[in-house]
Amino acid sequence: MATSPFLRSVMTGCAGLGLAASLVLLSTSGASAATVIDGPVGLGTAASYGVLGASAVTNTGPSVVNGDVGVSPGTSITGFGAPSPGVVNGVVHRTDAAAAQAQRDTTTAYDVAASLTPTRSGLSQLNGLSLTPGVYSGGALSLANTGALTLAGSADSVWVFQAASTLTIGSGTRITITGGASSCNVFWQVGSSATIGTGARFQGTVLAQQSVTATTGATVVGRLLARTGAVTLDTNTITASSGCPAAGTPAQTPAPTITSGAPTPATVGQPYSYTVTATGTPSPTFTATGLPAGLTLDGTTGVISGTPTAPGSSPVTITASNGVNPSTTTTVTITVRPAPPVSTPTPTPAPSVTPSTPATTPAGNGVPTAVAVSSGDRGTAGELAYTGSDPTVPLSIAGGLLAAGIALTVVARRRHTGGRTLPAHRRR
Repeated sequence: MATSPFLRSVMTGCAGLGLAASLVLLSTSGASAATVIDGPVGLGTAASYGVLGASAVTNTGPSVVNGDVGVSPGTSITGFGAPSPGVVNGVVHRTDAAAAQAQRDTTTAYDVAASLTPTRSGLSQLNGLSLTPGVYSGGALSLANTGALTLAGSADSVWVFQAASTLTIGSGTRITITGGASSCNVFWQVGSSATIGTGARFQGTVLAQQSVTATTGATVVGRLLARTGAVTLDTNTITASSGCPAAGTPAQTPAPTITSGAPTPATVGQPYSYTVTATGTPSPTFTATGLPAGLTLDGTTGVISGTPTAPGSSPVTITASNGVNPSTTTTVTITVRPAPPVSTPTPTPAPSVTPSTPATTPAGNGVPTAVAVSSGDRGTAGELAYTGSDPTVPLSIAGGLLAAGIALTVVARRRHTGGRTLPAHRRR
């Protein structure tokens, strides 16, 4: 049988989607960019349907389907149109070519969703979880009565849930999508049958191998598509997701990527701060090993701070994670420089005073005389300044010579007179 151009394009996209999703798991490099998958699961013509059954579509009560309703290869659609209270705000396709094509496109989407490699496996109970975009698998998936499931992402985020057997959404449960994400990109691939409980508020497209049952008062933002069985409604509101991106639109998964550069150097004894930054939705948290002594990491803000206590270079391993695989790990080096030497200021010496040498003036007899100095010089005002020569020695010598001369004169005269005493008139 010839393959339609649309089907060939979808199958090609499926191969790329599976390969890219596998790369999400295999990539462990801390320097890699955020991984991507090849857009949401392509639904083809099934995207316009709120309800699509294989064997039958049955409704009880005033259900409202905002979208198309179809069945193929079965022929039974009941509970809609007068006198039945059910309302279809779309086109009803009962065993026509459109319904048959929609079933083929549902089968293709089911196979794509089932082929994706899980980012997390072994799930069963979804109650209380807040899940980032990815592929989640388990045997029988369930959300307990009055339980809640939160899907946190962005406008291009994709979630695929793989239930090997059944999907059971309990009564009064709620699925909440945050961060601008859309029910367009939430897919539930179910290996057998799915049940949505009374009053539940469900989001996403159910791709069931067998049947889908929505019990009283449940609301669905998405689609209920059954491959081989029936879809059964009871006073429900089903709104087919609208404004969805085309199949193959690249969708970025928010695995974290560290974006901060090399740390600045630190100095012993001085406060230090360096901030690790990373992309990702939700915001990642941080861990680090090998930090220099005195430094710590705030796991929420990514700030490394403190006062280092020892010099050296430390390789520090930093990991950013936000629940989306793979976490990002990088190694940086923080260098701690020694503390600068403590310098002691040299005191400025006081200016020295050089005493002036007093001038001397030769006296009339050739003996230097002292010159009086002012009170600013050494000595006291009114005193004579020291002249540099001592008059005591010369005066003593002069006195001695004078005495010797007198003695010699006396002796000479006595010799001249023969020792007699001369009369007074002769002494002259």
